[in-house]
Amino acid sequence: MNRLLPVLALLLPAAAQEKDARWKNGLPKDPSFFPVAVWLQDPQNAPRYREAGINVFVGLWKGPTGEQLTALKAAGMKVICHQNPTGLNHPARDVIVGWMHGDEPDNAQPDGKRGYGPPILPGVIVADYEKLRAADPTRPILLNLGQGVAWDNWIGRGVRRNHPEDYPEYVKGCDIVSFDIYPAVHDNPEVARKLWYVPYGVERLRQWTKGEKAVWNCIEASRIDNTRVKPTAAQIRSEVWMSLIRGSTGLIYFVHQFRPRFIEASLLEDADLLKGVTEINKQIHELAPVLNSPTVPDGAEIKSSNPDVPVAGMVKRSGKATVLFAAAMRDGAARATFTVKGVPPAAPVEVLGEGRRIAANAGKFEDDFKPYEVHLYRIE
Repeated sequence: MNRLLPVLALLLPAAAQEKDARWKNGLPKDPSFFPVAVWLQDPQNAPRYREAGINVFVGLWKGPTGEQLTALKAAGMKVICHQNPTGLNHPARDVIVGWMHGDEPDNAQPDGKRGYGPPILPGVIVADYEKLRAADPTRPILLNLGQGVAWDNWIGRGVRRNHPEDYPEYVKGCDIVSFDIYPAVHDNPEVARKLWYVPYGVERLRQWTKGEKAVWNCIEASRIDNTRVKPTAAQIRSEVWMSLIRGSTGLIYFVHQFRPRFIEASLLEDADLLKGVTEINKQIHELAPVLNSPTVPDGAEIKSSNPDVPVAGMVKRSGKATVLFAAAMRDGAARATFTVKGVPPAAPVEVLGEGRRIAANAGKFEDDFKPYEVHLYRIE
């Protein structure tokens, strides 16, 4: 797994999002809306999360309850949650934009005897999907999968460890598929600090869904169980933009801390990370109409000076401008040469958020990348 899969037709994310039109009560169809979510948080904190750029809650503890839905509606927050009679019938049910399965059915499941049995079979997930859809065909159904999406050797899959062939079957049981892996705080040397596992998982889901379903992914935004390190804002930004470049159409921040003490909303108590995540989200929302637009297939040729550090990119059109999102996909430095199609001679290149410009010659320019660094370019 030392290389990313070949790029799978990067024009697909917009096509997957266009299918959201079939869900009358699904995610907002406004092109300025890009889903930036947080996992399993108390709705009482929704106003603070909204200030940080979160616009969707995913999961409600022992819910949805009427109190939870009412609080989310008051905060102007959308939610994807489990389906129950309250969710189907409550007056505030309009805040629900999707239903969800139980978390990580692809992992080994507790057997009730302090041990673990096999994962839930894909066929069970598909059958449950049909039941959820029959009860409400107006909202999409989200399935969140575990580390095995990106890491075949994940021991947490039990007897299905090193069986990636299960995943094309799992994704048949949803309309939105997500997954989680947290390399910045991972405790296994095979994954630890290898941030590229995050976009790799996105790319695999894109392949397994054949571009026919929306692909989201989780982003680590706490130390979780790691008492020695926590992700930096720069690492979070890298994971976010590498994911978007590889075709993710929705983000879910995981903000729980379990050690050295449990903090459900640890992001809200961490001033530095909260500031960094808020800035990331602000830029995503500013660029949402661009991110939601069709990707230009083969819009740019990218050559890296370092064969061990590929630089990946995604090209969009915004009015008369061309926007190129690019990231170094490995822990190493490189100089990238970009040749962007359809750009007139001598068009200036603005590096968004960095206060600098690069001279381009007929759409060709160069730039330096530090490990996992992201640059966003706008070319008139």
